[in-house]
Amino acid sequence: MRSFLRWGYDVVGPVIYRLTGRRPWSFGYTAYKRQKIAECISQGPFDSARMPAGYGIRLDERIVEYPWFFSRLPTGPGALLDAGSILNYAFLLNHSRLDSKRVFISTLAPEAECFWSRSVSYVFEDLRKTCYRDGFFNWVVSLSTIEHIGMDNTMLYTADASKRESDRDAYLQAVAEFARVLKPGGTLYLSVPFGASRDHGWFQIFDAPMVDHLIEAFRPTRMTETHFRYQPDGWVLSSREQSRDATYFDIHQNRGFDSDFAAASRAVVCLELVK
Repeated sequence: MRSFLRWGYDVVGPVIYRLTGRRPWSFGYTAYKRQKIAECISQGPFDSARMPAGYGIRLDERIVEYPWFFSRLPTGPGALLDAGSILNYAFLLNHSRLDSKRVFISTLAPEAECFWSRSVSYVFEDLRKTCYRDGFFNWVVSLSTIEHIGMDNTMLYTADASKRESDRDAYLQAVAEFARVLKPGGTLYLSVPFGASRDHGWFQIFDAPMVDHLIEAFRPTRMTETHFRYQPDGWVLSSREQSRDATYFDIHQNRGFDSDFAAASRAVVCLELVK
């Protein structure tokens, strides 16, 4: 029954979302977003420099994060750690870039969906201290996750009162841990909301100095840094300078929407860090 209802929502949701004005987080938003992400990642390599006009309008940052990640992840076998359970969706786990990889998911608490039948391994733990041995993984991916580490995770992610924290530097421990579990030459794919630094309680926005501290904690041998910014007519390629004043629309704290109908982050930075 659950799978039938999910199928119905995936079919009907995007239609209702479009017909009712495409308001972020309204009925059908999640199904519509998933549909658009699936279309993008199935069309071949994502070219961030050639996003079409209106790309991802009124959608949150996943519409750039997922295509960016899959365009950078190489094919072939190896062990991949999803630090934060960002890949725990059937349409993502079915991607050809994951076909021959052993996928491990580490996250704070169990979720409604679990794909153990696809040989996905799950561990529930604090990403600042994982259970894996040194140099175990070829790749680690952590999209829009470390901004929550050391913050109040009882709001959405766990009932564990010990995770009601306020340590804005805790993300550095997680980054050092990602470096530890990667093989020499392994790659970390990481993204965070970027702009004017701000503590939202359950997450924080990273500014340029924080990104620099993150990079220093990992100590990459080489890296790429890609910025995206949301504008009223969709997502565009950006830079540190162009995104330095970006803010966040917090659906859990705001009433109504701003004039640009941003769904969440107004800018993100995507980092590819090689150990």
